[in-house]
Amino acid sequence: MRKLRSSTVVLGGMGVLAATITACGSEPDRRCVDPLSREELPSYRCESGGGSDDGNGSTTRGSYYYGGSVRDRKVSGGSFDKTAVDTGGFGCSGTGGG
Repeated sequence: MRKLRSSTVVLGGMGVLAATITACGSEPDRRCVDPLSREELPSYRCESGGGSDDGNGSTTRGSYYYGGSVRDRKVSGGSFDKTAVDTGGFGCSGTGGG
């Protein structure tokens, strides 16, 4: 019975370690967003040459917005700067320090 407990602890520890590594290496959510209105756009608007005529003769081109959330097609709580978004996770730090 003691052997079973020991292997259970080892397997549980491996699971925690795997979750930690995955969380630290994860990328923040990325959305295509109009930089002025902060309205979520289709992803092709952020891809190379993906602008689209809005009917007024101007081209709306999106920028990638990282993290945050979407409510009523508007984003908030994130950043256009990927490095400014903390992906969090157990045992992770947002910056290198120094």
